[in-house]
Amino acid sequence: MEARFDYYGNPAATKFMKHLQAAATAGKSALPPATQELVKIRASQINGCGVCTDMHTKDAAHAGETPVRLNLVAAWRDATVFTEAERAALALAEQGTRLADGGVSDEVWANAAKHYDEDQLTELVSLIAVINAWNRMNVIVRQPAGDYQPGQWT
Repeated sequence: MEARFDYYGNPAATKFMKHLQAAATAGKSALPPATQELVKIRASQINGCGVCTDMHTKDAAHAGETPVRLNLVAAWRDATVFTEAERAALALAEQGTRLADGGVSDEVWANAAKHYDEDQLTELVSLIAVINAWNRMNVIVRQPAGDYQPGQWT
């Protein structure tokens, strides 16, 4: 599979990606890194973004995430390996990704608010929005997955 066009060979795309990357790195201190990666993986799975799923699972593994947890992200509701806070973040990520299914319920929001303070919630919402933007860009242009090396785009 080949991408429909090369982001890095198009000046307008490169400029947009720089802004998106700046948004992705803003405030990256309030949420635990593992939670950030789990959220990015789950949204990417839902959106069918192979390149983002590839990137974030490899980056998470490189940072020490266990294979068991990575393999169970898609089935997090039935898995005992995630904390209650991580489960709240994953629920928010799912509903924030599947907006057409009714948006984020008050119950999911309240559960996230039990585990995260306002700064962390701000970062979590921003993270969900940004990964969804990356997912949509990559899916639209059919960006291929599988060749990513940890840290390649940091």
